[in-house]
Amino acid sequence: MSRVVRAAPADAAAETLARVRDDMSADSAAAFVRIATDYLAAAAGGAGDVSPATVAESFEFDPDAGPQSLERVLEELERFVVDGANRLWHPMYMGHQVAAPLPAAIWTEPVIAALNQSIAVREMSPSATPIERALIGWMCRLVWDDDAGAAWGTFTSGGTEAIFTSLLAARNAALPEAAEQGLRGPAAIVCGEHAHYAVRRAAGQLGLGSHGAVLVPSARSRMDLDALRGTLDDLSARGVPVVAVVATAGSTATGAFDELERIGAMCEQRDVWLHVDAAHGGSALLSARHRHRLAGIRYAHSVSWDPHKMMLMPLPAGVVLVRDARRLAGAFTQDAPYLFGEGAGAGVGAGAAAAAGVGAGAEQGMRSFMCSRRADAVKVWVALRRYGVDGMAALYDGLCDRTSELHGLLAERRDFEVLHEPECNILCFRYVGAPRLPDAELDALNLSLREKYNASGEGWITTTVLDGRRVLRTVIMNPLTTREHLERLIGALAAGPS
Repeated sequence: MSRVVRAAPADAAAETLARVRDDMSADSAAAFVRIATDYLAAAAGGAGDVSPATVAESFEFDPDAGPQSLERVLEELERFVVDGANRLWHPMYMGHQVAAPLPAAIWTEPVIAALNQSIAVREMSPSATPIERALIGWMCRLVWDDDAGAAWGTFTSGGTEAIFTSLLAARNAALPEAAEQGLRGPAAIVCGEHAHYAVRRAAGQLGLGSHGAVLVPSARSRMDLDALRGTLDDLSARGVPVVAVVATAGSTATGAFDELERIGAMCEQRDVWLHVDAAHGGSALLSARHRHRLAGIRYAHSVSWDPHKMMLMPLPAGVVLVRDARRLAGAFTQDAPYLFGEGAGAGVGAGAAAAAGVGAGAEQGMRSFMCSRRADAVKVWVALRRYGVDGMAALYDGLCDRTSELHGLLAERRDFEVLHEPECNILCFRYVGAPRLPDAELDALNLSLREKYNASGEGWITTTVLDGRRVLRTVIMNPLTTREHLERLIGALAAGPS
């Protein structure tokens, strides 16, 4: 039924403004913060079930109910949202690639929201734009070292937007006429079979079609280099231009890192754009112990990196970095003199040249798919200031250490089978029984085991399919998870089938 729009009472504006002023008070803010701190204390202390309460069935929204007291709104916020949420700070949550976010970054969120600065144009974000620019410059230097002078980037909503942005820049570099005239024939984006689905999505969005993403088989969860070489040779022989090769640094399924050194050299030899999807694994650049996994990233023309993964930021906080800033600017340059100031309306070439600069006047909106965009860089900066780069690296190392520890505990048992050695904080394994159960039973058993375990409230894990087999999957994103929690996980799973 459509809602009947009725005239607002004459005093509605005054009453609403009074509520707005009341809600600006420290007491009102403290009531919201209390909900967050109560949640953090309970979850981080391991209290309660990990599985969220089922509240969706009782949730109702009545747009005609009128304004409610703040007390009632807060009560509903706790009952419907907090009680029904995933408990990412619970040490037994080992599910998806979403972080237990660092507190200093959490408390920065209301400041970002209150200021409501839009990063598209510096005059709308005079204090936040320099922070984003400083972080982007630092991250470019981590990737390209001394060759980072022409590199630039922007914050994004996450890896999917970063991949799309990079591949749009790659398409325009490989096929300059495509931006204005569209594609006039087939073209390909080449990626490993375990690449993130965003690569195939981008191929469709960029006009290459679903068959424009050419998948290369894997060897030990990494892109097979011989198969990659054969694929590139075949495309070249058929006259199909290659827009980009996408390598993965920290795959979704297993956390595997492609061999960037060899892939990069192959792309450089063939003059092919290399995009490195380091959404999950890019934070290894902070770690002296794990940086070697990204050896060869200097070959990349573009990189996606999500601080909201292994830097433990609240969503969203993604980044795209491009080695040649002109390519990033050329992907999005528009005539918009009402936004981008003098020279912005002088045509695509002039706009691109202006946007490619890294001086104080360059606008971040000229490099981004989004126009209105919140100042997510501020929370990353606050977290780095509070915990330090070395502290963030230590947290990364700790998550990887716990995962290696879980691998060791499982490898000692006859009733579990580990599928790979972890390269970061992701591990796949499966229950096989002792003595080993028939392979025909294991897929259904492991799927039901995960469902039973998660429903128990004891913990939370995920599953995936590797080489046609259903497996259990853990992603350790919580620095409070200890060996004791790992042993509890194994014990609960082992007891599940009985």
